[in-house]
Amino acid sequence: MLTFEDVKQCPEINTLLLWANGMLETLGYTEHGLRHTGYVSATTAEILRTLGHPERVVELGAIAGWVHDVGNGINRKNHGLNGAVVLFPVLKDMGFPIEEICEITSAVGNHEEQTGHPVTPIAAALILADKSDAHRTRVRRGDRFNPNDIHDRVNYAIRSNSLRVDEENRIVRYRVRMDATSSVMEFLQIYMSRMEMSEKAAKVLGCTYQLSINGMRINSFSPEALKE
Repeated sequence: MLTFEDVKQCPEINTLLLWANGMLETLGYTEHGLRHTGYVSATTAEILRTLGHPERVVELGAIAGWVHDVGNGINRKNHGLNGAVVLFPVLKDMGFPIEEICEITSAVGNHEEQTGHPVTPIAAALILADKSDAHRTRVRRGDRFNPNDIHDRVNYAIRSNSLRVDEENRIVRYRVRMDATSSVMEFLQIYMSRMEMSEKAAKVLGCTYQLSINGMRINSFSPEALKE
């Protein structure tokens, strides 16, 4: 049985990942390299594991998270769909069963908010993980970020974030801490559709989704608060 480590050691997949990140760097996008893929892979697996999914599903989630952005090497637009198509023969040549290839590629092909849907638990966990990776470490120029670029401003402003699954209450909590480099309004300008997709993904996993920025809950209220 092929493992996540086998995928990480695959020369073809490593080349696809490096090429995709290089393409986005040329276009001026935030970091999409091994830091991002590592975060998305680990977070996807942790979500599935916390919610009690079988260990093989957890591993397939880790694989999907690792490879989800390879399609950026073709074009930023529709990179999820392109990535799924590119990955299919690579995974087949590696020896993955067709059912597992379908699990991985359907998750990869559905992680973009423009065209994707949380069609499976793996796809849903991947969406939650990918959309939660907003942070100043994604700004490629570090302290020399471009103040005229809203993506640079928002990401640079994010000092910390966390995505935690409350298994008992079935809540996925995404918390963000921002400084004054940007604003909550700007965060929502570029992340609103991603947060809406995250709400749908959490629902597929049998959870609700809570977004908090600087300690303020943005997208839901607490029933207990009505009793105060």
